[in-house]
Amino acid sequence: MHHVAVFALAVGAVLVAAVCRRRGWPAPLVVVAVALLVSLIPGVPRYEVEPELLLEFVLPPLLYSAALSSSYRDFRASLNSITRLGVGLVIVTALAVALTFSLLDDVSVAAALVLGAVVAPPDAVAAAAVGRRLGLPRRVMTLLSGESLINDATSLTLYKVALAGVASGAWALGAGLATFAMAVVAGVGTGLVLAFVVHQVRMRLDDPVVASAVGLMTPFAAYWGAEALAGSGVLAVVAAGLYLGHTSPRAGYATRLFEEPIWSTLDLVLESFTFALIGMQLPWVVRDVVDSDQGFAHGLTVSLVVLVVALLVRPVYIFATTWFDDIRLPGSHRPERDSLSARESAVVSWAGMRGVVTLAAAAAIPATMDGAPFEHRATIQLAAYTVALGTLLLQGLTLPWVITRLGVGSAQEDAADAKQEAAMRVATAEAVQRYFEEQRPQLAATMGDERAQQVVERLSAGWRARAAAAAVMLDPDSADDLGLDPEAVRGPARGLDVLAARGKSSADAGRRMQSVRRSVIAAQREVLMHHRDAGDLDEVVMRRMMRELDLEEESLASSWVSRLRD
Repeated sequence: MHHVAVFALAVGAVLVAAVCRRRGWPAPLVVVAVALLVSLIPGVPRYEVEPELLLEFVLPPLLYSAALSSSYRDFRASLNSITRLGVGLVIVTALAVALTFSLLDDVSVAAALVLGAVVAPPDAVAAAAVGRRLGLPRRVMTLLSGESLINDATSLTLYKVALAGVASGAWALGAGLATFAMAVVAGVGTGLVLAFVVHQVRMRLDDPVVASAVGLMTPFAAYWGAEALAGSGVLAVVAAGLYLGHTSPRAGYATRLFEEPIWSTLDLVLESFTFALIGMQLPWVVRDVVDSDQGFAHGLTVSLVVLVVALLVRPVYIFATTWFDDIRLPGSHRPERDSLSARESAVVSWAGMRGVVTLAAAAAIPATMDGAPFEHRATIQLAAYTVALGTLLLQGLTLPWVITRLGVGSAQEDAADAKQEAAMRVATAEAVQRYFEEQRPQLAATMGDERAQQVVERLSAGWRARAAAAAVMLDPDSADDLGLDPEAVRGPARGLDVLAARGKSSADAGRRMQSVRRSVIAAQREVLMHHRDAGDLDEVVMRRMMRELDLEEESLASSWVSRLRD
């Protein structure tokens, strides 16, 4: 496809998505619908994209962005459920669809499995957006996002094995299992090694632009590196994203603030482009099916039956395998019993919308294999598009009603988060107090013992008072346990002014004040990371508080630069 046409499609898709975001409409469906209408305009050419473009250039950054924002700790805690859905459900769905396709049509096992692998993985993007808006419990959100991260690896590995079977004309179960095992080991290993190297590099960079550039290249390096080693590029990207997301609090604050809008923007562009591409291709796929030997009626029948199978397999499997969540897998780090309730399982069962991976894999099916036409390619693509659009339409539009009707919410988690944040406000204030106590000898050397004692007491009391005020607002029940003086809230500012005044010039005073405030922020960050790693602080709460500290440090740096300019 000409580069101008690709650019025009991306621009149009983003504009439509922007209107949807403003109006609160389901962007994937609207983008597909608009693109479909555009494709019907006489003179609009057929949009054909190289298969490698979607799988190697669109999928890696989308997966990496999702992994960065996921909680590694929550991922490990829900490892049972994530494995049950991300691996087991994908395999069961792929086999069920392949069996259905082979019964409805004269197709080989490998070709039938291609369709099964394409339609098996749900995409949690739409479900997660609905869940956040309606306040789904965090373990449900973790399960949906974790499932979407690893089910792509499972389905794409099956996809590659099936394509190899189509090319060779033979199907070997043993070879398929060996390929899958190699994909897991090499993929995860490559991703973790690369992520460790990237983390070490970024820890030594003080330029957020360069650090962000390294981050942008990471998912592609992970994907291509793992694929070159016969591993799963998807698993490599997910492993790298989880590792770097977990260790990001130790990197520079500017990099975190700089990267977040970059990945959000990139997600919007890539997702919109993919859905628009499907809308542009759909009429041509239908024409290919019409021109095939089976005809459109047969292709449509196969597509609708496959859609029904995909819709039914998920709830049956989820409710039939809930017992698996009570088994403690090695490395899961989960509570003794933390299985989903029946209502939560019902929500997860209905959150099976297909998305970018299904559409990208369907579009990437080659027209020829070793010089021979890929039989049933048009039917497979039509069935894949039908499942993707059908689940988005049926489940995506009704999921909010299902969540509301079942009364699945996160009110208890919100209260628990408030208590955790209140406790962390006090814990960070105590860390600041310890920092000033450690600085007492240095202060005494510059301003005398008595004056140093007054400054340390004023700063310590002030920080604890600020923390107490925030903690009481979050959790009123904590007021009796704190016993702090609200009148000391202004203590930190006065104490820092005293420290600044001891400098020889206004520039020295500014530098000293900035150094002290940076040390205070660093002490608070260490407390948050310590409690997160110990399991006492939820990742969501930690990241919310960490962002406050990042913004505070950014404000500090900006104000200092402004003073230098003045």
